[in-house]
Amino acid sequence: MNAAMAMTTAEAKVAARQKVASLAFWSIVVACVVLALKVVAWYITGSVALYSDAAESIVNVIASAAAFWAIQVSYKPADQDHPFGHHKAEYFSAVLEGVLIVVAALLILNEVWRSWQHPTPLEQPWEGLAVNGVATVINAIWAWMLIRTGRNAKSPALVADGQHIMTDVVTSIGVFGGLVGAILTGWQILDPALAVIVALNILWQGWHVIGSSMNGLMDRAVENQEHMQIRDIISANSKGALEVHDLKTRIAGRATFIEFHLVVDADMSVGASHVICDRIEDALKAEIPSVRVTIHVEPDDEAKLPKGTTAVPFA
Repeated sequence: MNAAMAMTTAEAKVAARQKVASLAFWSIVVACVVLALKVVAWYITGSVALYSDAAESIVNVIASAAAFWAIQVSYKPADQDHPFGHHKAEYFSAVLEGVLIVVAALLILNEVWRSWQHPTPLEQPWEGLAVNGVATVINAIWAWMLIRTGRNAKSPALVADGQHIMTDVVTSIGVFGGLVGAILTGWQILDPALAVIVALNILWQGWHVIGSSMNGLMDRAVENQEHMQIRDIISANSKGALEVHDLKTRIAGRATFIEFHLVVDADMSVGASHVICDRIEDALKAEIPSVRVTIHVEPDDEAKLPKGTTAVPFA
């Protein structure tokens, strides 16, 4: 039974890995298709706002390639030089994406300055907006898939890629509405003004992506809700122990590291205490994907709660 369950779990992990890797690869293809469509839209209109939209898509292509590389590295097993695994590789991809977003914003602002100095009327605006609209729909569907799969698989690279693309979608919708207004009113100033808004928006997004990735590189603890879930799982499966204290967690990519001290009766055998540890570890692995558990067993004189406490075995 245990062997069959272990095999099923292993097969599920392999399937999840293949799905994440496949999405990361196809993300490059989708980004290239969307970039091509947006370049066509900019070329036939000469719109600086559509240029800014296309510039952000260049970042998407580079970021998708970086995410694909990082995901491949993150799935490598632990080795002598990296005994805790390679999970944090995905954070480097997310940081790179944030930096590229900032570079794209600066390029857009440079183009806006040139446009203000030498304004030109829009050419074939409706055709360009139609092409850009197709690219936006593709981006929206793909971003939703990346974010959903990335969160389920705890893949920072996929989530960052999806969130950036979703920002691109919001930007494209804003550009579309603004250019429609410019065409109908004849206010050509709306075109470069929209590009400035796009640049500022992606600057904010780039800062957000970098900040989130730095939290991961700095061993950020799990969210409070997940922390309480971990406490509940340990409490429900610590029968035979006297107390649990010094619970610590950290996140590294899709892996969650948990460590705590388990206080048992000083006369309890090593074998009996090991049974409790195995029970807690199995329960945590059943509820939390890619979890790594470290338990330090201590005798009862290390307890922090008063003797006779029977409620929650946490100090």
